[in-house]
Amino acid sequence: MLALACAALLHSQALGLLIQMVAAVILCLSFWLLMGQGGMVSFGHAVYSGAGAFAAIHLMRAIDQGLWWPMLAVPLAGASAAALLAWPLGWLATRHHSTMVFAMITLGLGELVGAGALMFPSVFGGDAGISADRGAGLDWEPNWARLPLLYALALAYLALAVLILRGYLGTPTGRLLQAVRENPQRVSFVGQDPRRIRHISFMVAAFLAGLAGSLGALFNEIVSPEVFSSQRSAAVLIFSLMGGLALMSGAVVGGVLMVLGSVVLPSWTPAWLLYLGLAFIVILWGLPGGLMPGLPRALQAWRRAPEKAAAWFVFALGLGALVEMTYQWRLASIMGAQLNYLGLRLDTAEPWHWLAGPALMAGAVLILYLRGSHRGHA
Repeated sequence: MLALACAALLHSQALGLLIQMVAAVILCLSFWLLMGQGGMVSFGHAVYSGAGAFAAIHLMRAIDQGLWWPMLAVPLAGASAAALLAWPLGWLATRHHSTMVFAMITLGLGELVGAGALMFPSVFGGDAGISADRGAGLDWEPNWARLPLLYALALAYLALAVLILRGYLGTPTGRLLQAVRENPQRVSFVGQDPRRIRHISFMVAAFLAGLAGSLGALFNEIVSPEVFSSQRSAAVLIFSLMGGLALMSGAVVGGVLMVLGSVVLPSWTPAWLLYLGLAFIVILWGLPGGLMPGLPRALQAWRRAPEKAAAWFVFALGLGALVEMTYQWRLASIMGAQLNYLGLRLDTAEPWHWLAGPALMAGAVLILYLRGSHRGHA
């Protein structure tokens, strides 16, 4: 309640980001159940969040035309539609024990659904998508109250998603999910069907993904076939891995990073995809388990060697300056020759300005080299 009260005082743009973060957290939680608990690497998880989004947007349009259905319960209908779609698709995907086979089947199903959506513009709206009004049938005036109410609704559904996850993992089927991941043959020896356990877990994950997609439809009030794209599925996979799939808190961090990396970062720099790729490589290289499992150990290491952490920070600043100037130079006809980098005004037309980034990087490398040499002599 305190978080809700504080958020209500924020700017509408900040509230919009918080709503998107809640939806992304639910989506990453669904993927955490699928991969983190069940070992099922899905390359088509966006199919189910997209199914929930389209079910929600069509239901919102029907409510606007007179259908009786509580607008606040639209996400439940979208989540149920996603789980219903996951019943046949999950039956196909979970037929084999192999992780690679499962991943390839989900990739193929994702491409199939994405291509099929473009073939039926009357249902999926084509490239323009389908729009609806979330205020239909609700007295959500004044307008400033809509986002706080929607944020409260998103928080309520986040709590519901966590309760569903906790409840499911406490059932006999949920408890056997990790055993199926580790050794499906041993589970079958005790009289349980590993495929049935994976199939049920797949549907639960799809339900939560549909819930996230429905919340996104409520917020954006428009859905296009792009929600089925393989890029969406890849984003869920990448940010979940960055957060860390060993812990539920890693899924929460992954959802927050998803919004920061795909919504906030593009508004700051045109090189956002490059930074995301570098961040993904660095995190998985330095913290193979993701941020949440590995960050405490990394912080302890940085406390023991603060000069090393400072050197890497300076190196990152220098690399960022070089990248930003390169992009500014390539896009000078559109963006001009000057840019503001962390309060410093750099000009791509000035040769000596290009030395700022390499100088910082060289200084950081020198510090790391001297530190390594000193430890070697010691």
